[in-house]
Amino acid sequence: MTGASASRLEHLVVPGPAGALEAVLQGHREHAPTLTAVVCHPHPLYGGTLHNKVTHRVASSLHQLGAAVLRFNFRGVGKSEGTHDQGIGELEDARAALHWMRDRYPGARRWLAGFSFGSWIAARLAAGEADVDQLVLIAPPVQRSGFQVLKSSTVPKTVIQGSADDVCPIAALEVQFPAWSEPKRLIRIDGAGHFFDRQLGPLGEAILESMGPRVKRG
Repeated sequence: MTGASASRLEHLVVPGPAGALEAVLQGHREHAPTLTAVVCHPHPLYGGTLHNKVTHRVASSLHQLGAAVLRFNFRGVGKSEGTHDQGIGELEDARAALHWMRDRYPGARRWLAGFSFGSWIAARLAAGEADVDQLVLIAPPVQRSGFQVLKSSTVPKTVIQGSADDVCPIAALEVQFPAWSEPKRLIRIDGAGHFFDRQLGPLGEAILESMGPRVKRG
């Protein structure tokens, strides 16, 4: 783990299929990363942005593990150009962000993460990109969006879900999760609601504990 290295935060623009995408890249001053991650934010029509507190905690935790982490705004959010596209165009926005990271750090491993709506985008993107080697899903909205791709996608999956989530109930996830392809892991955070109010600490710890060994595996 390289979390002790100094952080470097860059506000930048990533070219997207509907125009410029506002983004923030959190890197490390002392070294070129061997690991990168792209984190997708929650639903744009319900206030989701790259600054969402869960998105931010996921990104900071992955950065603590040594990753250079890109958060970006989907089309029509913040300074990103374009308009909301019901998850169709947003998938291509995420693909553009992933490819931008690939071009910037061509030798690094690639992880994808997403929260709520963002987890739906990340799941579909990971299923279609062969070089994504880890997928982190936070509170996936399985009742509202289709996660069928995970039945055949063999990308390693870590799913983190609050037991008190009334937006994406854990009971619905527990029905679908057994059908998703291995390798996979479901981590439950007792008492956490959808936005992990007063539970961001346990969320971050769950990411560090579950993903740390995957960093070491290389």
